[in-house]
Amino acid sequence: MQLFVNGVRIEVEDTGEKDRVAVLLIPGMAMQLIVWPEAMVHQLHQAGYRVIRLDNRDIGLSQDMTHLPAPNLLWFMLQQKLGLNPKAPYSIQDMANDAFGVLDHLQIHRAHVIGVSMGGMISQRMCISAPDRILSLTSIMSSSGARGLPGPTSAMRRVLFTPPAKPGTEAAHQHALRFVKALAGPGFEHPAGSQEQLVSESLKRSNRPMGAYRQMLAAMADHARAALLAHITTPALVMHGKADPLVPYACGEDTARRISHAKLYGIEGMGHDMPPEAVTLMMQRLLPFLNTHTPL
Repeated sequence: MQLFVNGVRIEVEDTGEKDRVAVLLIPGMAMQLIVWPEAMVHQLHQAGYRVIRLDNRDIGLSQDMTHLPAPNLLWFMLQQKLGLNPKAPYSIQDMANDAFGVLDHLQIHRAHVIGVSMGGMISQRMCISAPDRILSLTSIMSSSGARGLPGPTSAMRRVLFTPPAKPGTEAAHQHALRFVKALAGPGFEHPAGSQEQLVSESLKRSNRPMGAYRQMLAAMADHARAALLAHITTPALVMHGKADPLVPYACGEDTARRISHAKLYGIEGMGHDMPPEAVTLMMQRLLPFLNTHTPL
C-alpha cells in the first residue's frame, strides 16, 4: 500500500495486527523491501510481532526524487576529500522522518526498529531524534558514518563505481547481478538461482539507479551522526558479517563501541548479504533480544 507521509509517497507492506508489538524493517541503499528474507519475516510474524516493511524514498515503489539534482558521485567525493561538506539532495534524517511518518500513519507510537546497511543508519537516526518511540534498535551490517573508517574492498569498489546500464536492458540485469554476487561472503552459500531470482524480481518491480546514487550521497554526508550515537540509550544489537566487502566489520565494531551497552554479534564468513544459514544465526540472536525488550 502507498502512504503519503512527510511529503512523499512511501510503499509499505504491513501484516496489520493492531494488537501486536510492531517491528519496522528498513532496507539499505538501493534495496527494496523484498530484500528482507522471507524466513526472517515469517519467523518474526510467527513470534507474535506485527511486521512492517517499507521502500525508502527514491527506490522501489516509493516516490522517486527525480525533481532533485542528478547525483555527481565523483564531484561529491572530491569535495569531501578537500574538507568541504557538500550537501546531498536529501538526508538520512529525512528518511528517518519518512519512517516515523509511516508509524504515525499506522498509529504506532513505539516499535522495534531493524535496519540493514543504510537502513541501520536510518534506524540510528530514529533513536537519536525520538528515543521514546523506539523499543529496540538492531543495526545490521551498518556503520556509524565516522570519518576514517575503512571502506569497500578494491574489488567491491570496481563494481560499485561501474556506471549503471540503461534500465530494462540485459546489461542492466548483468550489472545488478554482478553487484549482488560481489556482496556475498565466503562462509555461506546461496541456494542455486536465488541471487538471480532476487535480481530479476527487483528489476521487474523497479529500477532506479539514480535514486540509489542519491541515497549513497545521503549516507556519505551523514558524518555528524557518529558523535551522536553516544546519546542513544535504546537497547541495541549490532550484527555484522566479518567478511563484509562493502561495509567492513570494523564499522560494526565502531557502531557498537559508540552506543552504550550495545551488544555486538560478528558472524564469521558473512558478507553484505543475508543467505539462509546466516539468517538462521541472526534470528537465534535477534528473537531473544526483541523478546527481552518487548513490554508485557
